[in-house]
Amino acid sequence: MDHTDFQQWLDAYVKAWRTYDEEAIGGLFSDDARYRYHPWDEGDDALEGRAAIVANWLEERDEPGTWTAEYRPWAIDGDRAVAAGISRYLAADGETVEREYHNVFLCRFDDEGRCSEFTELFMKRDA
Repeated sequence: MDHTDFQQWLDAYVKAWRTYDEEAIGGLFSDDARYRYHPWDEGDDALEGRAAIVANWLEERDEPGTWTAEYRPWAIDGDRAVAAGISRYLAADGETVEREYHNVFLCRFDDEGRCSEFTELFMKRDA
């Protein structure tokens, strides 16, 4: 994994989130991937396997035009990568920011460039 590959993966992540295309979501993750929305998620709280990740994404949709997201590589060490970025949720006018989160993604990748471990850390910015 290098900077360019990781940025491409992050861009594909945002595109998959925007489109909720099942193949695009699945293409991001290895068959045995583990996905944590919070660093303490274990057992039933962590998603296990590509199929579970795709199903969860399709169940928990954000409506188009209600958010923006920007993520950039912060550090890469072999198959591990860290991204930092911002997610913003918008009001009905599509411009006013109602909520803003600062995000950190902790990722591990397999030899095919698919994420095998994903842990999200986020903090809501106070108004």
